[in-house]
Amino acid sequence: MMNSKEPQWLPWARELQALAQSGLTFTRDPYDRERYQRLRALSAEILATHTAASMDFIIDLFAGEAGYATPKVDVRAAVFDDEERLLMVRETVDGGRWTLPGGWADVNLTPAENAVKEVREESGYMVRITKLAAVWDRTRQCHPSGVFSCCKLFFLCELAGGQPLTGLETSEICWFAENEVPGDLSLARVLPGQIKRMFDHRRQPGLAADYD
Repeated sequence: MMNSKEPQWLPWARELQALAQSGLTFTRDPYDRERYQRLRALSAEILATHTAASMDFIIDLFAGEAGYATPKVDVRAAVFDDEERLLMVRETVDGGRWTLPGGWADVNLTPAENAVKEVREESGYMVRITKLAAVWDRTRQCHPSGVFSCCKLFFLCELAGGQPLTGLETSEICWFAENEVPGDLSLARVLPGQIKRMFDHRRQPGLAADYD
């Protein structure tokens, strides 16, 4: 099922790029290599035609991707305090909007370890993971479209120490009750319905993890 907000050409271009990347990884035939390179170029042409990005920029972006094509992993931490308030941070990018602490998962760390690290780096707080609350596909959740496929993991956390501290990525840190969550969310990172679902998981610890 395609994200109804995405133009039809985007999933086509995304799939062409993934096929080309995987093909270039495994083929040993020089003629097949040429065909996969042409597939990658076609994907770049589609994106360059429909976006403001230059052909050279997209080709360089694709050239940095190697190996079997798989979704990228984004982790988000839903941290609650004893007053049932949710921790949120204001980004220094994307217009200074609010989001849950998180980001791209780093190698050599588990997804849960990545979530703990992101909270510490973006807010100054130490947390303990209590639950994997959701595994969502970025496209199926109707986030703003991206070039690459992305899997988003949401972890429920409890406060374990630390103190509020902004950094390079965040300009403000705050705790919000459910009826106080700000409206200016960074929609590329988190959606209002996802925030609501984190409060549901906090109130009902026995809820099964959500997935698409």
